[in-house]
Amino acid sequence: MIDWNFTALDQTLLVRLALASFLSAAIGLERSLRGRAAGMRTHLAVALGSALFTVVGAYGFGKVAAPDRVAGQVVTGIGFLGAGTIWRHGASVEGLTTAASLWVVAAIGVACAAGMTSEAVLTTLMMLLTLETLRAIEQRLVRTSGGDGAASLDPPDSPST
Repeated sequence: MIDWNFTALDQTLLVRLALASFLSAAIGLERSLRGRAAGMRTHLAVALGSALFTVVGAYGFGKVAAPDRVAGQVVTGIGFLGAGTIWRHGASVEGLTTAASLWVVAAIGVACAAGMTSEAVLTTLMMLLTLETLRAIEQRLVRTSGGDGAASLDPPDSPST
């Protein structure tokens, strides 16, 4: 039977799990809007699972807890999951950004579970800024260079010298 009388620690840990879910869903939404297979549900599941493993590692086994070892195993496990999102198509490679974003949301989940909520929020904002801003910059550089991959910093309307 479930004991619905949550202790202060239980409440704190539930808030941390909820924060991990919310932050990772924001990153997953960005990936969904870009048409990537790993979207909100995948990113949320990775962060929530990482956070829960960290909580269980820290509080689930009494004095033998080793949350640092759990965090290390999360990194390894997410490495395997991320590798599955990377595909080679001819000369191009796809899925690297999605793999990296899954790795970051796993870290966000671990950070939330460990009580490092400011770091988790800041990392989420930095990741969203990176995904949005650098994508636009990359597209502009490739478009400016004629699409051959050689970047140019000349604005598209200015003549090159």
